[in-house]
Amino acid sequence: MKVLVLNTRVPFIRGGAEELSRHLVRQLLIAGHEAEEMRIPFSWNPRERLVDEMLIARNLRVANVDRVIALRFPVYLVPHPRKVIWLLHQFRQAYDLYDAGMSDLGDDAEGRMLRHAIRHVDEEAFRSAHRMFALKEAARRLRRYNGVDAQTLSAPLNDPELFRDEASDDYIFAGGRVDGGKRQALLVEALQHAPDVRLVIAGPPEHAGTEAELRDLARRCGVEDRVRFDLRFLPREEIAALVNRCRAAAYIPYDEDSVGYVTMEAFQACKPVITSTDAGGVLDIVRDQRTGLVVEPTPEALGTAMATLYSNPSQAAQLGEGARQILEEQRYSWPKTLDSLLS
Repeated sequence: MKVLVLNTRVPFIRGGAEELSRHLVRQLLIAGHEAEEMRIPFSWNPRERLVDEMLIARNLRVANVDRVIALRFPVYLVPHPRKVIWLLHQFRQAYDLYDAGMSDLGDDAEGRMLRHAIRHVDEEAFRSAHRMFALKEAARRLRRYNGVDAQTLSAPLNDPELFRDEASDDYIFAGGRVDGGKRQALLVEALQHAPDVRLVIAGPPEHAGTEAELRDLARRCGVEDRVRFDLRFLPREEIAALVNRCRAAAYIPYDEDSVGYVTMEAFQACKPVITSTDAGGVLDIVRDQRTGLVVEPTPEALGTAMATLYSNPSQAAQLGEGARQILEEQRYSWPKTLDSLLS
């Protein structure tokens, strides 16, 4: 089968969706299919650009393809008779973030028009899809806002053989894309309430000024000597080395759609995860006092959680064993995922 995986492309931005798309193509090839990834440039700033982006996607035609797997807005607007949507992300600024007053669309006439247009083309695309799957939190929003019941399909861990429990170098590791939604700044502030803890933040930054902003925050908090920044796209082997030798991982995104690769990588390496009560899909497997610590998203609470695991290696190890066990119970696997997407 000739399978085309559709994803968006924002220059120099790489995160979990890019990793999933790349590994999806790889797994399709391993399974004996012909597979390619097509990444369509996407820009949402200024907001007026969104209309053009939707029109570009809706007017794009792909030929010589048996199956299209589209991952997020606006590429799932591309028409194809055998299009499967595996929804990682809608344009949440037209949905829950709009309702929460956190959208850049604006609450003026033009902003409301854009919100209506996005929801309208979304619902057309969802109705026309051959099959529809979604990450758990994305499926919940689909039911709420679009009246669509999508089958939940989680992303398997990539390169699980790289992640293993190794002797701790006594630091808390915060991996993944570094941006406002992942809230690494909160972890820097939390160090003020965890006097002995060392923190490593590593991953691709949201924009060129992200590292300078975080370093300035660390200086103002008086913790610059206890936090290390490595803000770039790291090879998988380097990520695994940082995960394998940490005491625990910290991952506090706001209302994440999935459990997150950061979480799965830590669990595979028998490391507990510190997260927050508003982390969304992460809470599906990070369970307080069983596989990690779940606390309020405040510097004080996060600092206490980091200090607790940092100063109690035996507790961290016990929670890490629970983390590995629950990951194995979830039975995420690429063969099962491909069977669903190609059925």
